[in-house]
Amino acid sequence: MDNSRQDFNPALSYNDIRGDRVKESEGIQAVRMMQEFIQDHLDEKITLRQIAAHVGYSPWYCIRFFKEYTDKTPFEYLRMLRLTEAAKKLRDQDCKIIDVAYDFYFESQEGFTRAFSKQFGITPKQYSLKKPPVKWFISFPVSPQNVQEKGETTMSKKDVATIFTQVIEKPERKMLIKRGVNAKEYFAYCEEVGCDIWGLLCSVKEALDEPVGMWLPDQYRPAGTSQYVQGVEVPMDYKQPISEGMELITLKPYHVMIFQGQPYDDDNFEEEVMLVKEAIDRYNPTLYGFEWADEEGPSFQYEPQGDRGYIEGRPVKKRS
Repeated sequence: MDNSRQDFNPALSYNDIRGDRVKESEGIQAVRMMQEFIQDHLDEKITLRQIAAHVGYSPWYCIRFFKEYTDKTPFEYLRMLRLTEAAKKLRDQDCKIIDVAYDFYFESQEGFTRAFSKQFGITPKQYSLKKPPVKWFISFPVSPQNVQEKGETTMSKKDVATIFTQVIEKPERKMLIKRGVNAKEYFAYCEEVGCDIWGLLCSVKEALDEPVGMWLPDQYRPAGTSQYVQGVEVPMDYKQPISEGMELITLKPYHVMIFQGQPYDDDNFEEEVMLVKEAIDRYNPTLYGFEWADEEGPSFQYEPQGDRGYIEGRPVKKRS
């Protein structure tokens, strides 16, 4: 697979980061730096990109390292630390549940209660009244010793992640698209074109499906145009005026394998997209009589929405 199509913006190239393989000490050091950054910013609203910028790796590698060495994503780890700090506050201070929820960046008291109850087996209100012993999350810096103890367990969890797949045949169709110049992924596209194109695509009344981001093969890319574009499928007889800068193209029929991850918390959508993409890249379509066919048609992604899971399609063809 051509990993230049991935929906992330690496701070360093694959070879710059890993050579043939990242040394274990580098991964451990990166995770320890992330742990320290998270601990120092528990009372601030932080993002995956801020964590990645601090460490000097791409968000994708940050998630990969952190999950490999701690069994958790950075934001699972952050949430568990914040919930533990919230528990300490409820135990030691006379304060309102909703104030504690907002102090630790939960959007609602209900969401805080669900997360608190899941982690500790008791509601925040019950805990503040009775103050029973609960298992606070204690963070330990990663080390070669505890990494060695955890190693195979993490990989086995990744390998059994549930992703739904199906192969469909896309007919010939028209796509209304907006091209960039050099973009190979979403963030670079937004810098070149702007993120408001999505709203324009959503407003197309004749649209046959929701808008998508696409990685176009060479046959659909004039010189000097981007690999990554955004567009929406419209009828073959689409006759409406084309907005300035937009383009109507015809896509040939091809087969595409659709991957759909499990539902997730929208707050952590970047992490979830990266993890599903990693699983897709490990997928072997030959098990079901297909092979990758990047030249046949575009790969595409739907807008990440937590209630349905991340969805991506990649072109395939039947094995001869």
